[in-house]
Amino acid sequence: MEIRFQTDVGKRRNTNQDFAATYVNKANVTLALLADGMGGHRAGDVASRQAVSEIGTAWEQTELTDSEKTAQWLIQKIQAESQVIFQKGQEQEELSGMGTTIIAVALLGDQFTIANVGDSRAYLLRNQVLTQITEDHSLVNELVKSGQITAEMALNHPRKNVLTRSIGMPSEVEVDVAIHFIADGDYLLLCSDGLTNMVSDEEITATIQETPVLEEAVQSLIDQANERGGVDNITVLLIKVGGERP
Repeated sequence: MEIRFQTDVGKRRNTNQDFAATYVNKANVTLALLADGMGGHRAGDVASRQAVSEIGTAWEQTELTDSEKTAQWLIQKIQAESQVIFQKGQEQEELSGMGTTIIAVALLGDQFTIANVGDSRAYLLRNQVLTQITEDHSLVNELVKSGQITAEMALNHPRKNVLTRSIGMPSEVEVDVAIHFIADGDYLLLCSDGLTNMVSDEEITATIQETPVLEEAVQSLIDQANERGGVDNITVLLIKVGGERP
């Protein structure tokens, strides 16, 4: 197992509101976390950094190795963190309205447990096929699902940044969780929309497959997003699962 990640401010933003990190618990199980913050001034930066660091620090104190128990733990922690961030935004005027997406992956041997809120994505690359394994909690995705717009129209929709769920909402947030099997040669990609709004699935697949060094693959994906304009912060976290490349 190898993990590499990097975040970049992009070409248009003054601050980076994305944050990513990995944490290891007492049973030597790794939790990878990625968040894309939102809010005026530095509020989004505070929200994403706090969500990742507080959930990650709590993970370090666990001894969890079971995928189902990990799923329940992630739901509880993410919901609790959402309330903490909402309250902080209420109490501090400069942080008013702050929120963040969150995506968390716990790597449990031949399985992984994944939890997400918002539109940051996880993909599984297996046997040269890239599959999105999270659902975007966004207005445009709801419009696509209901048939009101096409997936192509969603790419340039004026309200594509509007989320239907995020950490920091006043009400209890619904957390999507799933458990998947992984095998040698698989890749897991976690990323903010600064990547996926700029770089196609086909380009992501080709980059990972054609770049033997994981760190270079991560950098190449960020470079491609910046070359297309880098309109948002870009964060890429790439996990290679043992064995040979796909």
